[in-house]
Amino acid sequence: MKHIWLAILLSLPSVAYSSCPTWLDTNIDKLHSSEIVQLCSSVQNKPMLIVNTASHCGYTKQFKGLEAIHQKYKDQGLVVVGFPSNSFNQEADNEAATADVCYRNFGVSFLMSKPITIKGRNAHPIFQHLNAKQGEPQWNFNKYLVDAKGNVIKRYDSWIKPTSATLTKDIEAVL
Repeated sequence: MKHIWLAILLSLPSVAYSSCPTWLDTNIDKLHSSEIVQLCSSVQNKPMLIVNTASHCGYTKQFKGLEAIHQKYKDQGLVVVGFPSNSFNQEADNEAATADVCYRNFGVSFLMSKPITIKGRNAHPIFQHLNAKQGEPQWNFNKYLVDAKGNVIKRYDSWIKPTSATLTKDIEAVL
């Protein structure tokens, strides 16, 4: 009997790990850092707000609202992840400048990746999945709400502010 329970207990971590959706089973290189984050272990069983960002865009001020959302809901499990991209030719020329905009100018403390491609054949695998589910973003600061099971709930266009009633209501519904 002890051996059966031991076998069951030893199998639990692998069962829990396998519940992570394939599209989230990836590593994220943190912005301006040598740290690599295994996304599944960071977001498993937690809702997420994924955002394609840019440093030199009219919507760059939304970093403040994204940080406010992060601070308001992080203790309830929401994970905010920003993905800088030059897909619309509005990202800084180098990673240090991108980090400066995020961390120094806007005080971002949520997870930010190194710049990636978010559109087309060379899109990062996360955005390949998001694009297949919700269509390619038409501009910077599209926001994607993902539930704790990894289901993409909704895409919000650039002009939808992170702290808008529409988005916060939907975030609260998935918490």
